[in-house]
Amino acid sequence: MERKQLYWDEVEVGQEVPTSYSLKLDMTRFCKQVSGTQDYYQVHHDREFAKSQGVPDIFVNTGFLTASLGRLVTDWIGPEGWLKKFKIEMRKMALLGDTMTVKGKVTDKYENEGKHVVEADVWCETDIQGVTTPCHAVIILPRRSS
Repeated sequence: MERKQLYWDEVEVGQEVPTSYSLKLDMTRFCKQVSGTQDYYQVHHDREFAKSQGVPDIFVNTGFLTASLGRLVTDWIGPEGWLKKFKIEMRKMALLGDTMTVKGKVTDKYENEGKHVVEADVWCETDIQGVTTPCHAVIILPRRSS
């Protein structure tokens, strides 16, 4: 599938990232994320173990959250965009049964040393927990040829 290229000229401060998406965090998704990341720590797949550790249920791991946020940004910026900085904060757990939505919004746009920079706040949120994983991204985009 060919990805559309985003150009710096097309971006406006305040606009939402249009590649937002949602995932139902069901047991199948948990099996896939544990297998795919090879993070077999029981809090990510064993409900009884997770509860014995004082958490409400199993929860998705760091790799899953990072990949989800990365997918949002890279799908949006296209093949010539460059993700320069990416800082996530894990504040709450995305638990079994939640629906996780990954979203973003442009917070700044400027030129710096000949580069065309866009900054965006992106995040994972769930229908139960609210924002679980805020992230700040600094992106370099091409400019449309005049």
